[in-house]
Order: sequence, then C-alpha cells, then structure tokens
Amino acid sequence: MEKVFAYDSVPPVRTKAGLLHGYQYDGIYIFKNIAYAKAERFQMPLPVDPWEGVKEATSYGFVCPLLSQDTPDDELMVPHRYWPVSENCQNLNIWTDSLDEKAKRPVMVWLHGGGFTAGSAIEQVAYDGFHLCRRGEVVVVSVNHRLNILGYLDMSPFGEQYKNSANAGHADLVAALTWIHDNIAAFGGDPDNVTLFGQSGGGLKITGLMNTPAADGLFHHAIVMSGVTDGRVIPEQKGDGKAIVGAILKELGLKRSEAEKLAGIPYTTLAGAYNKVLMKVTQDGAYVGCGPLKNDFYLGEPLLHGFSEHAKRIPLMIGTVFGEFALAPPQANILGISEQNASEILEKQYGEHTQELIKLFKETYPEKKIMDLQSMDYHLRHPTKALARLHAKEGKAPVYLYHFTLNFPLWQGKPAWHCSDIPFFFYNTELVENCGISDVSEKLQAQVAGAAVAFARSGDPNHDLLPFWPPVTTTEEPTMIFDRNCRVGVNYDDKLIDFAEQNLPSFDPTAL
Repeated sequence: MEKVFAYDSVPPVRTKAGLLHGYQYDGIYIFKNIAYAKAERFQMPLPVDPWEGVKEATSYGFVCPLLSQDTPDDELMVPHRYWPVSENCQNLNIWTDSLDEKAKRPVMVWLHGGGFTAGSAIEQVAYDGFHLCRRGEVVVVSVNHRLNILGYLDMSPFGEQYKNSANAGHADLVAALTWIHDNIAAFGGDPDNVTLFGQSGGGLKITGLMNTPAADGLFHHAIVMSGVTDGRVIPEQKGDGKAIVGAILKELGLKRSEAEKLAGIPYTTLAGAYNKVLMKVTQDGAYVGCGPLKNDFYLGEPLLHGFSEHAKRIPLMIGTVFGEFALAPPQANILGISEQNASEILEKQYGEHTQELIKLFKETYPEKKIMDLQSMDYHLRHPTKALARLHAKEGKAPVYLYHFTLNFPLWQGKPAWHCSDIPFFFYNTELVENCGISDVSEKLQAQVAGAAVAFARSGDPNHDLLPFWPPVTTTEEPTMIFDRNCRVGVNYDDKLIDFAEQNLPSFDPTAL
C-alpha cells in the first residue's frame, strides 16, 4: 500500500502560545522542534513567548551541546544520528494519529539516555516515534533538555538567580511535562494518561522525576529501562559548587566575584575550562556537577532516599538487558567453543568463583552457552531488582520486572548489550540492522512494545502475545524474560546475581 505524504491539507494546531504547522506521513501527524520553554544559562526555565501567525514544526530542533566532540563508533551496535547543537534546546517532537481533542490517546514521553551529560531526543535511529505511534495507537513525545554543566552545575553559592542551577535539566523536564499537560489534547493525547519511558540516563531521569514534587501529577506510569543507581554506577552528588566553579573561574583567569561572567562566555570556552579542572576537583572528593543534586526540588534517587508519597502510587515497569556493559567482542566463538575451553577462558575473568558461577548460570539459563557468562551484567540488575522490591513493599501501585536476554547475530551470538532493547520497545527493529533476526524480531518487538503500550494504557503490561506476567510482591519477583521464547521466571536469577554481587568486583566506570 502506498505511503502518502501531506502538508498543505494538514491544519495548524493551536497551542497555548500559538499555532503550529506539522505534516502527515502514512496517516501519522508529525510535529518537530516545538519549544516548550526558554531559559538563561544556569537559570530556571520559563514559558515560551506567545507568537502571531503559524510556526513551522517540520524540522528537528537543536540538541544540547556536549562537553567534547562526539565520535562516531559502535555504529554497528547502536546506530546514531548527529545534529546541530545550541543551548536553546528546550524542544520536543510529537507523533500522533489524530488531531481530535476527543481522541484521548495514551501519551508516551521518551526521555533519552546518555547519563546526564550527553545524548538527545533523536540521537539514536531507534528513537523515532513513528511506528510506536502507528502500531500502538498512542501519542509519542520525545524531549530535548539541558545537559552536563548547562543542566547540572551548582552555581547557587554565586548568586540567588542560580538557586536551582544544579537541577536545571530536571526543571526543563518538568517544564516539558507541564507543556504536555497543557497542550497535548490538541494533538489527540490524554493529559491524564501520560507514561514516561526512558533508557539508561533516561531511566534515571524518570526515577528522579518520581521524586521531584514539581512533577507530581504530570505523569501517571513509568517505564525504567537499564536506569537504576544505588550510588555505585553513578555516584550521588553531594556538597555544592564552590570548588568546581571556583576552579573554572581560576582556569579562565576570573575572580570569584566575577562568577556571573560564566553565563556569557562561549560554551566551548566554558566546557574546555571545566574539562581541564574536572579531574583535580574529582580527586579532591568535591562536587563536580553533571548530575542532579538533592535539595527541596529533587528529593534524591528512590533507592537511596526512598520513594516520595506520590511516587509510591505510580505503576512501574522496570528492567535491564543481559549484558549491559559488555560492549567489546567476546574472546571466543560463543556458539562453537567447547565447554572445557569456555571454562578456561572464564577462569581468567572470574578466578576461583568460576565453577560456582557456571553451576548457577546453568540452573538459571539452561538454554544458553556458558560463554555468555563473560557478558553477564549484575551491576544494574542487582539495584533494579532492589528498586522493584522497594516499590512493591509500599504496596500502593504495581511494579513489573523484566529482563531482555536475547542473543544477536553478531560476533557468534553476542548477548543483549546496553541500548539493544530500544528498537524492540519502539517497534523499530527494521531501522536497526543488527535486529534483522529471521522469525524472531517481528514477534519479539510485538511482545515487548505491546507490553509497553498495554502498560501505558492501564498500568498493566499484560497482553495476548505474552504469558501472564504478575507484579512483584514482597516475597516473589516474577520477571518477564524477553527472548526468542518469552517466559516468566519467579526469583529465577536471585542466586546467580546475589553470588556475583557478593564475590565479583564492583562496577568500574573507567572500564568503559
């Protein structure tokens, strides 16, 4: 069937600030670069100024500048798109199949990964919202916001106007959710049924927003993908910006009384100074920014400080992938190596713990090759399970746990790596070459994305293509195992993950 493009016949959509004109492709209306806020550097976001006439919304907007030049690599594993940058990056994109205010489609808001320092709403090819919108019959929104020292640098010791600069990035996200609440009905969305979903840093932004009172009531469900911290993978920021900002000022030849000049110097100059002093300030154990700071605005990560009363009532779907940080090729042919040779290779990695790990791994994954142990993640899996238990303990909203364990046709069967599940959540496996798995990808993406859409509709991920998936309780952790054959395992990897957590090395960020 032909895919039809339309522009002239697409009516402008009225938002609170003015009219926007997008386009339609194959039945889906697409609006890009919608400004949801504006802000001075280091300051809180403000509503956009109203405009006369009709604004074009047909080209993606600027994304936040990075601290250093992005370098294309790992494109075979995670295909990227690179885009022009600007500090004026508070914009969002919308995919919808209706412009009828009565449509009341569930709204799914994507928060991108990259920690709190990098990434964008369009960085990965798999972030495109077209197929999720069309097949899921939901409104999809993706959001850009301030990152790194633009979004997360505590300038409060240097002026009242910078009171919450340490959390400006989170404040941008609250502004985006406020815009969605006020305007999404005009795009066919239901402002009373908004689901946040995000991966890695995007997942951390979601757990952070769950504990941000200003965001209370602006979203109703949360899907956290590979994005939970217990303070080890991403250490909690403490202290204030005196040391790091003071070091930046000194590097730039400025006095502390001239701190306000940091708001006006070119970003590349500011980022260069920050990069030069970062290591020394880090070694001194002082606050360095580039992540949210606990205060009255942001109450801290739930796993470290507990869920806010409002967060306890938000249904949660949460999980990880099998080989989160195993980004390098395996040391041997996973499919062809003998078990004896595999054991010898694993012993070089796990030493005296190898045989017990192999025993527990076989009990947990009888269908997998033991060489997959080389890639197994426990650094994110362990705190993710802990957060699920914490939420279940509150007993005020369901929490559903998953594990994406697929082996890909890359490097003789490489297990799922960080970001490899994203195309499946977006119905976008056809856009990512490594997902071209015959008789697997189409079925699995229908199961995974179908669960996300069902959860966005009702707070329950169960649907006809999956076995029944119970929520986590105080005594049981049912996990939906997304793989060639999806199944539910109850407390299925507890012994394996607990043994790894107790006996294997802690996470080392420098290893990446």
